[in-house]
Amino acid sequence: MGQELSSTTQMVIGYISMTISLLFVFFGIKHYRDQENNGSITFRKAFILGIFISVFAAVGFAIIDYIYTAVINPDWIANYVQTQRDLGYEGEIPDHTSSSLAVFMFLIVMVVGIIITILSALILQRK
Repeated sequence: MGQELSSTTQMVIGYISMTISLLFVFFGIKHYRDQENNGSITFRKAFILGIFISVFAAVGFAIIDYIYTAVINPDWIANYVQTQRDLGYEGEIPDHTSSSLAVFMFLIVMVVGIIITILSALILQRK
């Protein structure tokens, strides 16, 4: 799906889908505050809850990324390297495996998740 799109467009769509899925951090914290904790939550508790939600999302993205690059489209890594060369990148492109890409995806999702968690905790904290 979307293989006819440019790699840049695919990357933008990926980051948008990641951000949209991580908006559930906000809604999860809000639900906990309003429904389970009598309308109050500290920044610390909201932050911890947001991190847990982000970990679940990051693991999910990593698993999907691994399945995609190892099973569904095992040529993805070679195609990506060739696309970078075609775009004029002349630097060294390190060898990647499906496992290393899955770990990288986990880390990217966690970074975005931490940012959204901090913003959500700041917005939703209520004593």
